[in-house]
Amino acid sequence: MFKKNFTNNSILILTSLIPLSIIVGASVSAINIFLISLLFLFFFINKKFFFILKDNTVLCFLIIYFYLFFNSFISIDAEVGIYRNIGFIRFLLLFLAINFFFSNYKNPNLIFKSWMFVILTVVFDSFIEIIFGKNILGYGIGYGNINGNRIVSFFKDESIVASFINGFVFILIGFLFNNYEKKIFKEKFLIYLIVLLFLFCVVFTGERSNTIKFIFGLFIFFSLNHHIKFKFKLLTIFFTILLLSITYMKSDWVKYRYGSTLFSQFTTEEKRAHYMKHNVYFYIYKSGFEVFKNHPYFGVGNKNYRVETCKASNFIEKPIYFCVTHPHQIYIELLSEHGLFGSILLLSILFILMFKNLKLIILSKNLIQIGSLIYLMVNFVPLIPGGAFFNDYNQTLFWLNLSIFYASNPKTNIFNKFNKHID
Repeated sequence: MFKKNFTNNSILILTSLIPLSIIVGASVSAINIFLISLLFLFFFINKKFFFILKDNTVLCFLIIYFYLFFNSFISIDAEVGIYRNIGFIRFLLLFLAINFFFSNYKNPNLIFKSWMFVILTVVFDSFIEIIFGKNILGYGIGYGNINGNRIVSFFKDESIVASFINGFVFILIGFLFNNYEKKIFKEKFLIYLIVLLFLFCVVFTGERSNTIKFIFGLFIFFSLNHHIKFKFKLLTIFFTILLLSITYMKSDWVKYRYGSTLFSQFTTEEKRAHYMKHNVYFYIYKSGFEVFKNHPYFGVGNKNYRVETCKASNFIEKPIYFCVTHPHQIYIELLSEHGLFGSILLLSILFILMFKNLKLIILSKNLIQIGSLIYLMVNFVPLIPGGAFFNDYNQTLFWLNLSIFYASNPKTNIFNKFNKHID
């Protein structure tokens, strides 16, 4: 009993610290995930939980892991991606650890409360940077910000505030709306105020693709939110559009990021043709597709896009190639680095994991689970640019959401069906 309580309490603390560890730095985040994984692995072996390997969801994780291991050996440069591929096992252990914790701990909401505190801190810090040009630590405009005027908050020189918020926000909105009908008017008003703070913070970061994903995800969430009547949903959508329109008209910064640099490019046929021809993302997409055409079956290997496109010999032989770290679009990334075989395998497994219990999830009306599903879905919106799917930062957010997606509902939590085996 002591070991079980120690494991649960340790997972509670370490999981609660995940957002903070990401802010502190990539190495700290990796160590935190590693500690959760290692802790559960020792407990897993000690308690002989090998029966869980029979679960179909766990088998899907294992197929991905063994595929990535195989991918290392067919990569054009095996050394580049092998550590990332082998290290994927930590996300399987994270998934198991969080599911075990939710199936045994009496108050898992402590995790969401700690996440809410960290995310709201980032939101308020971002507004300080928006108003004053620098955040509370002095980062921001004029402080080594290499990304123009986009908001960086605690991330110093990385414009990832919106992607960071998106990684937690749908779970937290679901957490806020759970037991909505039992809340008093002041608490309900506070929920909508917090959602608006999330929305405007994401908009003002200037991260266009993540803003589109957030608004799209928020629309899905409100559509599936059973607590809100249809008329009020329409009123909420109208009010949100009105506020965004006023913000666009009154803010030169918002107008610049979402108007003159985006929408204005499509006002005429000539501008549209020029944008399509000269936009950097289209160069990158064309380059990624060219890599896929040259390696159609298995791709160049995980993390090997940069190896293929940045070869000095390819600058002359393959002028379509564009030397960057990754193709900046999830489908093109999968095709170029994993080919048809790997892309079909990975997408099939991921969509199975996400949608195999869709009817049960909708009927369960678990808004935390619905929120995490929405985050998983918006990662696969076509054409919109994004970070590398298999880099540590994006993997942490994706597999964390998938873990909460299964763990937060007793009907999908993988340990609940095996409770008779667990003392």
